[in-house]
Amino acid sequence: MFQIDRRKFLVGAGASASTLLAAPHVARAAGGKVVVIGGGPGGATAAKYLRRVDPSIEVTLIEANKDYYTCFMSNEVLSGERTLDSLKFGYAGLAKAGVKVVHDLVVGIDGAAKVVTTQGGQKFPYDRCIVAPGIDMVFGALPGYTAEAAETIPHAWKAGPQTALLRKQLEAMPDGGVFVMVAPPNPYRCPPGPYERASLVAHYFKHHKPKSKIIILDTKDAFSKQKLFEQAWTKFYGFGTDKSLIEWVPASKGGKPSAIDVAGMAVQTDMDTIKGAVINVIPAQKAGQIAFDAGLTEGNWAPVNKATFESKKIPGIHVLGDGSDAAAMPKSGYSANSQGKVTAAAVAALLSGKTPPTPAYVNTCYSIAGEDHAFSVAGVYTYDGEKNAIAEVQGSGGLSPIDASDEDRKREVQYAQSWFRNITADIWG
Repeated sequence: MFQIDRRKFLVGAGASASTLLAAPHVARAAGGKVVVIGGGPGGATAAKYLRRVDPSIEVTLIEANKDYYTCFMSNEVLSGERTLDSLKFGYAGLAKAGVKVVHDLVVGIDGAAKVVTTQGGQKFPYDRCIVAPGIDMVFGALPGYTAEAAETIPHAWKAGPQTALLRKQLEAMPDGGVFVMVAPPNPYRCPPGPYERASLVAHYFKHHKPKSKIIILDTKDAFSKQKLFEQAWTKFYGFGTDKSLIEWVPASKGGKPSAIDVAGMAVQTDMDTIKGAVINVIPAQKAGQIAFDAGLTEGNWAPVNKATFESKKIPGIHVLGDGSDAAAMPKSGYSANSQGKVTAAAVAALLSGKTPPTPAYVNTCYSIAGEDHAFSVAGVYTYDGEKNAIAEVQGSGGLSPIDASDEDRKREVQYAQSWFRNITADIWG
């Protein structure tokens, strides 16, 4: 059953690719200027594929940082199975593809004049603008957890220095110490990510600090891939026993945090105060600040036409990736990569006065939960024009089966590593 489902998913993914590859025939030689803001999976993919769809389009990518660290696979850094440098990608590949790469911070988008301004004083006129703002943390939503607090109690939900800080704290933690993790409310980047993190930290503890324990304080009563995670936790970490390395406390049983005590290294809930040798707070999230500054948001996210990702607030600007409201697609690296291709095809068509092709979208997400043990969720999505909604195609992928063999789980680890190599090459290579 698992192999059949995966085959169906790959067929659907091929359909999405064919939609994009057909785009040059729809929107050949459009010309024009496109400014892409943000060099993460969504923005970098859109920039690269715009040049591939139509080399006559002048594409400028503006990104403040010279290197991008992927959040996907960053939990392996915490377990010691991967180096932080293995998550680092530069922009030479995009430059080679004909994208003009500018390292500067965007401070303004004038949707009326169609001009992007940077902190360095540069101005970039555009015919179409693509904004891939990523996420920011909603500091202050949980009392006591501020941007300053994150320098002591890291969120590590943006890979890079925060990842390194949390890994250093785990290494310095005494055997027998408690690692307290606060899981965020929906929606947030990478729905299974906090629970993969708990799994891989438990893997590290099992081999290096066996007297230690993980307590997950959750704002929710259920989470992505829950049965698969709990099965792995039972197999590897004694879940459900007095000696379990992992304790998950859902909101309904007192897990919802009410405040963070940074000085006391504790998390307060409505029922208790939990002290930790190391605390990891993953707070509520919102679109990156540029989306707010540009007036592209409603609530915490940017509403879009989900066929083209054009903003519903400002015409001519497209918002994609984690910062957009693209439910039912999860906020993930692969979703952003898929949305980048859809947006590239749409923008190229619009610049040439054509109707954008009918979009298809794909996503898959691997979670590594133990030694030679991983599982995944995959899906193909279509666009519902009447509802401006993205809907999953029934039977297009789904979860790894709960009764998969050990060999299947080991194979999924290999798939995960191969997926990482392939998607990062597709985005930045």
